[in-house]
Amino acid sequence: MFPPIIVPLNLQIAPKSMKENIRIAIQAALEAGKEILKVYESDFSIEIKDDASPLTVADKNANAIIVSFLEKTPIPIISEENKAIDFSVRKRWKRCWIVDPLDGTKEFIKRNGEFTVNIALVEMGTPILGVIYVPVTKTLYFTNSENTKSFKIDLDAEVASINYILDNAVEITPSTGAASPIKIVGSRSHLNEATANFISEIENENEVEIVSKGSSLKFCLVAEGKAHIYPRYAPTMEWDTAAGQAICQAVGVHVLDITTGQSLQYNKENLLNNHFLVKKL
Repeated sequence: MFPPIIVPLNLQIAPKSMKENIRIAIQAALEAGKEILKVYESDFSIEIKDDASPLTVADKNANAIIVSFLEKTPIPIISEENKAIDFSVRKRWKRCWIVDPLDGTKEFIKRNGEFTVNIALVEMGTPILGVIYVPVTKTLYFTNSENTKSFKIDLDAEVASINYILDNAVEITPSTGAASPIKIVGSRSHLNEATANFISEIENENEVEIVSKGSSLKFCLVAEGKAHIYPRYAPTMEWDTAAGQAICQAVGVHVLDITTGQSLQYNKENLLNNHFLVKKL
């Protein structure tokens, strides 16, 4: 059994500043999404990074756009595409942005639409704001300024004002009570023996349905009640999970570090996450 969850209170950023930060993050995600779709609809090339993961010009262009927006705030940025900031500098930060300009590059390359733009604001190691945007479907998830609710909106129009988004987004909530079958989120690109074993243990006592999804959309499925559990027994980095964790935490879904039993922490010396489990306790 996991020890009690400890989530620090976030009292350092004024509500007015938080509202402005959300507006900036949403605008950054939308503009990055437009740039990603330009590349998605073209005959793009693929590079292989030092860690053997793929990289496209969409990653680079989206990152540049997001950084141009977030630089309007006085908050430093950790991004998958500009992550080489020494911990001797980062450890002095009380808060920072954590960005994945294109989460699910493998899904992007497969052209299945299941890739996202992830932007999170982290304070003292805890995500307190999250924005996830799905460019292909124009679906947007985000937290409110108090980090006590999360919302979703499908944007039909090419241009939607931030005020329209904030006024028309629908609150999302996780599934509650006993469920049958138990819907477990799997990944299209990552399914290993440890995950299979986790699923098998649940299947011993419950009917199970596997919900397959790419990128940070897996967090969103649990947050909006379309799935119950997301086990992750494969490597992820902080920018893969920070925005999804913020959206989940705001609706009472926990993202538990399997090693410590506590919530995943951010801006660590090593930006690699431990394995984790997403569920409502």
